[in-house]
Amino acid sequence: MKPGRPRPSLASQNARLLVSVFLVFELLLASVVVSFLMVPMARRSAADLASLMLLSAQTWSELPPETRPAFERELAKTHLLALRAEPPASGRDEWNGPYLQFLESTLAARIGKTKPLVRETIDGEDWLWVALPSGSKEISVGFPLRRVDVHPVLTLVVSSVVGLILALLAARWLAHRTVAPLKCLERAASRLAKGKTPALLDETGPAELATLAARFNAMATQVRELLAARTTLLAGLSHDLRTPLARMRLAVSLLEERPSAKTLAQLDRDVEEMDRLIGNVLDLARGLQGEPASEVDLCALLRELSAESRFPDRIEVRCTPQSVEAPRLGLRRAVSNLLENALCYSIDKKVEMTLEAVPGAVRIGVLDRGPGIPANQLEAVFEPFCRLDASRSPATGGAGLGLSIVRQLADANGWQIELRARPGGGLEAWLSVPRGA
Repeated sequence: MKPGRPRPSLASQNARLLVSVFLVFELLLASVVVSFLMVPMARRSAADLASLMLLSAQTWSELPPETRPAFERELAKTHLLALRAEPPASGRDEWNGPYLQFLESTLAARIGKTKPLVRETIDGEDWLWVALPSGSKEISVGFPLRRVDVHPVLTLVVSSVVGLILALLAARWLAHRTVAPLKCLERAASRLAKGKTPALLDETGPAELATLAARFNAMATQVRELLAARTTLLAGLSHDLRTPLARMRLAVSLLEERPSAKTLAQLDRDVEEMDRLIGNVLDLARGLQGEPASEVDLCALLRELSAESRFPDRIEVRCTPQSVEAPRLGLRRAVSNLLENALCYSIDKKVEMTLEAVPGAVRIGVLDRGPGIPANQLEAVFEPFCRLDASRSPATGGAGLGLSIVRQLADANGWQIELRARPGGGLEAWLSVPRGA
């Protein structure tokens, strides 16, 4: 395409394609109809008319003279044929359509010589006459032109023009029906590219367009959720960083007036808290990055996490050998977060880690005897920076990112995470991991 020349729209391309296909179809259909229907019917009709004309001329010569007028009237009334003794005028009709040519050729074949049709105007009406043998002489047999006044060419032209107009209308309608959803998709994608939240598309119409709209809606929903998560993430991070920063500013002021080891230790703890918070945020941001799957011995993983924990004496591991194909680091991070969450809120109580084999998967359970989570908050705790101060001790709460990281790792790797109340008090966290990668 030449530079600067606008590209044709999909609607115009579809319209031209449909019109072209229709024109080719019309030509093929006209050829088939003419070759296999109109021409055979015209030949047969011309043969019948030629037989009737010859039979009328022969019958006229065999009738008594006094009965011939009655025969002529009946012939004119029933078959629109006229008989007269005078020969037709000299010359012939210069413009004979296919039907009259068939009639002339049939008559020539029947009487053994060519007899042209001659046009005459009688009382303002065109007639065609031909001299045919009648006994020992010839008699003129004629019929009005309206008897065979058919227009096959005009019929084809009119039908083609009407069909073309219908094809244009149908092409316009089909193009609009096809392109309208795509235009909506284009506008929605444009809004999405500008960082705006587009309205969801109607998942109607043909299967392909409905599927495309559904995929776009899913993508737009994910983008909207990511934008909301980003806003929450930044807001929570800025909020949680203010507290240690305020303490550090106060500690620096105190150090200027009266240096002490206690103030330095507080500064060191604040720096560690900020580093841990930033590390959690980075883990959450990297949650969707891919990691190759490998065979993981789950029982060994649970024992390893228990040994590395801050409170190994409060952890009880009960498992039988189970293995899965999964990203090892991501799985380790998810289970570690569940374990730290349980240890944080079940103070001075045992935390159990167990495995449960189910068809096609292995469930990793982390069970505590803490205060638990209200049923209406079991989904809310997966939101970034969400803390349930009413049900969990505010003195032990972290940054509120542990369960968010677990949910993001589960979504990225096809795992299922479930929280539910534990019979007898506490919380059960179950992470279902498929056996195959």
